[in-house]
Amino acid sequence: MTNQRTIANPFSLKGVGLHSGAEVKLNFKPASEGHGVKFQRIDLEGQPVINADVNRVISTDRSTTIGTGDATVSTVEHLLSAVSGLQIDNLLVEIDGPEIPILDGSASPFIEPLLEAGVTDQDANREYFIVEEPITYRDEETGSELVALPYDGFEVVSMIDFDSPVLGQQYATLRGYEDYATEIAPCRTFVFLHELELLFEHDLIKGGDLTNAIVIADRVVPQERLDKLAKRMGKETVEVTKAGILNTLDLKFHNEPARHKLLDVIGDISLLGVPIRGRILATKPGHGSNVAFTKLLKKAYLEQRRLKGRPRYNPNDTPVFNTEQIQEIMPHRYPMLLIDKIIEMGEGYIVGLKNLTINEDFFQGHFPGNYVMPGVLQMEAMAQTGGLLVLTMQEDPIGWDTYFLKIDNAKFKNFVVPGDTVLFKMELVAPIRRGLCQMRGTAYVGNKIVSEADLVAQIVKRP
Repeated sequence: MTNQRTIANPFSLKGVGLHSGAEVKLNFKPASEGHGVKFQRIDLEGQPVINADVNRVISTDRSTTIGTGDATVSTVEHLLSAVSGLQIDNLLVEIDGPEIPILDGSASPFIEPLLEAGVTDQDANREYFIVEEPITYRDEETGSELVALPYDGFEVVSMIDFDSPVLGQQYATLRGYEDYATEIAPCRTFVFLHELELLFEHDLIKGGDLTNAIVIADRVVPQERLDKLAKRMGKETVEVTKAGILNTLDLKFHNEPARHKLLDVIGDISLLGVPIRGRILATKPGHGSNVAFTKLLKKAYLEQRRLKGRPRYNPNDTPVFNTEQIQEIMPHRYPMLLIDKIIEMGEGYIVGLKNLTINEDFFQGHFPGNYVMPGVLQMEAMAQTGGLLVLTMQEDPIGWDTYFLKIDNAKFKNFVVPGDTVLFKMELVAPIRRGLCQMRGTAYVGNKIVSEADLVAQIVKRP
């Protein structure tokens, strides 16, 4: 487990928005543990705050825009990529306009002042989304596909494939965050020349120039069109190099476009709100597919949080106690022994297992043709599981019995039926005093919580 991080000192940054052409100022401020990354529109009445959350995305048209009410912030992906690449968890970004400045079209202009401000550890532990099974998003229309796979660490692989003689297939990979600042952050956005001309014709990218994007000319362009474009961008003239790129800048890497797409993926999936432990494979990614994929990750993450304490069961593992060993400690017998084995036990907790079949005695009357395990018997199974924990904590386990005193906050959330394997997890919530045991019980079937309750019992010396 690692600690959450924020910046050590505040700082400010100015620049021009790519689409609006307006100059904006950003104030970066440290934030407390659990704050997350948030933007605040200090130019609007009430200074509304917008969480960097995938559920706040309102547009993915050529950039990622988040908003709440009438307040929006667009082109957030490069800044968020830098913040994620430096593993900063908590940050407040004040902004006096609707768009993050484009700067040089990469994440480096954010990386450098963030590092100068200093990144400092906080006391709280960082929470992760751990990819436990494949999660896939595919857009049949565009061919975009993003996949999350289990992986002990963090890795992103990006592949782009354009029907272009200049820019065909390219790959880029990032393993861990150590090389992000040098290998990914400097990579600039790219645009095809015919797209650039169209954007200018529609009076868009007012803040764009030939230094904040790689312009790719994948078809023959008359010099007069290039001169017209150059004039529009404040240049005397531009030419197309042999590589099919305008001569206003040189590539920093042979696969800089693929690396920039990877940069965008990191920025967009950071809208999940927590870092990921897993491998991300991104084929022909774009902001729309990135955000749709992140929404799937968010759904899986929320489910994982809900089931954070869910025990893992491998039937090949040797149980802590089998049925015979349970009966050596507890007096319960058929039909009231409701635990088949104990699969896990540690400091202050225990996990019991019950395999249900149609032969259970209670199914004959509860209910014929609609078999359901009674909730009261689920509570009894919890009590037996917890009883094994507290009895094994005594010097003479077989010399004691446990008795219910109270059940609070009992909730029954899903049916338990024949064929289910139920895991009962019991956790001590307070030290045992004068024989009183307070425990929190949760019953699981697969990925579902079927019941939960707070139980109080007393251990009594057997006559």
